[in-house]
Amino acid sequence: MFIVGNFIKAVAIILHYVLSFYMWIVIANAVLSWVSPDPYNPIVRFINGVTEPVLYRIRSKIPVSFGGIDFSPIIVILAIIFLQNFVVNSLLRLSLSFM
Repeated sequence: MFIVGNFIKAVAIILHYVLSFYMWIVIANAVLSWVSPDPYNPIVRFINGVTEPVLYRIRSKIPVSFGGIDFSPIIVILAIIFLQNFVVNSLLRLSLSFM
């Protein structure tokens, strides 16, 4: 059963790194929104292409823009922190029960 525990632990660690990486991309998108970057830059296109589908869904469901400030990146970051603390830690605890 230790193989199942190691597999669940590996999934939890990978999920943690993926969520952390996505959180930094959302932060980069928020910083880029303060300046006017070249929209044809491949890095800017990648960041917008990865973050806009998630941010658009939040903007369409919840009016999170007050006074010209968009709070949807903050909601995404809070959701990522919740997922890291709840899902990742739960998977790590579950993996310990199999070892």
